[in-house]
Amino acid sequence: MTVTEAFDAVAGSYDEARRRLVPCFDAFYGTAVEVAAPPLRAALAAGRTPEVLDLGAGTGLLSLLIAAALPGVRVTLVDGASRMLAVAAERLTARGVPHRTVVADLADPFPAGRYDAVVSALAIHHLDDDGKRTLYRRAAGALAPGGVFVNAEQVAGPTPALERRYDEVWLAQITALGSDAAEIAASRERMRYDRPASVPEQCRWLAEVGLVDVDCFFKAWRFAIFGGARPLAPSGLAPSPTGASRDDYRSYRG
Repeated sequence: MTVTEAFDAVAGSYDEARRRLVPCFDAFYGTAVEVAAPPLRAALAAGRTPEVLDLGAGTGLLSLLIAAALPGVRVTLVDGASRMLAVAAERLTARGVPHRTVVADLADPFPAGRYDAVVSALAIHHLDDDGKRTLYRRAAGALAPGGVFVNAEQVAGPTPALERRYDEVWLAQITALGSDAAEIAASRERMRYDRPASVPEQCRWLAEVGLVDVDCFFKAWRFAIFGGARPLAPSGLAPSPTGASRDDYRSYRG
């Protein structure tokens, strides 16, 4: 089974387990929204529709939270799991959020657009380190000047001892929140596809691709929010893609 198939298989029940399997759920997702918000608010204040690219969007949980906090955004959701994207599209449509869904791997070209925020939640750790670094470079190039990249991620401990401690704490927390043996086993099975990296490594990679104000904004054991901004002045980053038209923002599969 591939990683895409593993997540498609749980598309209908995936979000139900999030509050147990991500023990810091509210602070984790709430911080991601807060970090993404400033350039989106600036676009709204300027009379422009903010554009968000959600990489590895799954069932659209992060996009839905951003749209709830900042009504008026448009979101582009990318994921290789078509069933998960179908769940996301249904939810976004029900809430009247302009969106498009693109079935694609994280290594595929990004959908054309100029994005005020490029975000991701619990997805990029499925790439190896070279894949992560390549994606960070592409994400930086897809940002509009002043735009932000936000990664809400599962990260590795910086030492083997800390990695073991991260896992011990996670197991104790999710058990206390009600995860049973079957749910834990299913989560462990999906974790076989994980290739997490540490926060310091990934922040360094973001700075190397030209992002500024790079920081870790939240961390609770293996869950962290980190990112950076594209400078307003020219910085040598790759040009952003041309903007997508308003008509492109309807639910479709690419």
